[in-house]
Amino acid sequence: MDNALFSRRRAERFAQLLDEANGGRRHHVRSRDDDQLAPLVTLGRQLGANAPDAGVDPEFRTGLRAMLLATAVREGVGAPAPARPAEKASSGRGSLLPPVTARRARARGAILIGIAAGAVAVSGISAASEDAVPGDALYGMKRGTERAQLALTSSDISRGQLFLDFARTRLAEAATVKGSPGGYRAVLDDMDADTRQGVRLLTGAAAQRSDPAALAAVDAFLTDQRRSLSALEGRGSRIDRARTGESLALLESVAERADAVRAAIGCGREFTVSSDTLGPIPAACS
Repeated sequence: MDNALFSRRRAERFAQLLDEANGGRRHHVRSRDDDQLAPLVTLGRQLGANAPDAGVDPEFRTGLRAMLLATAVREGVGAPAPARPAEKASSGRGSLLPPVTARRARARGAILIGIAAGAVAVSGISAASEDAVPGDALYGMKRGTERAQLALTSSDISRGQLFLDFARTRLAEAATVKGSPGGYRAVLDDMDADTRQGVRLLTGAAAQRSDPAALAAVDAFLTDQRRSLSALEGRGSRIDRARTGESLALLESVAERADAVRAAIGCGREFTVSSDTLGPIPAACS
């Protein structure tokens, strides 16, 4: 039986339409279900653009956090997993599961992750973990929530903005763990990785569309991130100060790349086929 809402075919088409509505690649196909799915696509965009600002009572958050930390300690959450015995040699037979296309796997994964993320949000666990820092028992849950957000985001522009938001979060965590041997530098490593991912997606989207609008998110990020990171520049050990300088140098490279992409779009220059960790490398204007 082909349920009108939850059939696999309709779910995959709904994912395509929502991807296109958020600025993703057009699939150049039309289905007889498009007219019925159009209101759901509109609703999905509205929900994404106007996320409810639900407040969490501070006493509830504090109590839930204490309960989760106690449970984590009791159950050994975060402890190294015991070594697993070696797997038996394969018998040579193929997998019993039928092959699944990347598109279907992505759609199914997004549905499953969406259900899990919704359960976490409703239960309040994500609210309890949002203030976690590296070393806390709930920090892994915080990072898992971020991965779920990325999996549920379809367009490159939205994903790029999310990565930059995560880079801001890593910087806030770095200020908290300042002075921790190795911890500060590890957080800055994650921050720089998120920065590169976000900038690469946003500069790529700007180049693909020949529209510099996506670079506005990069400009806003640079303004806030430079100011906050500069406040940490003179603090910590010599090694930590040097590591802070590396992240500041990355921000300068990001600013140069954003300016170059914007200039190339403005003068109508084509982008080279080469790219690096910050996205496409534009040709210089004459």
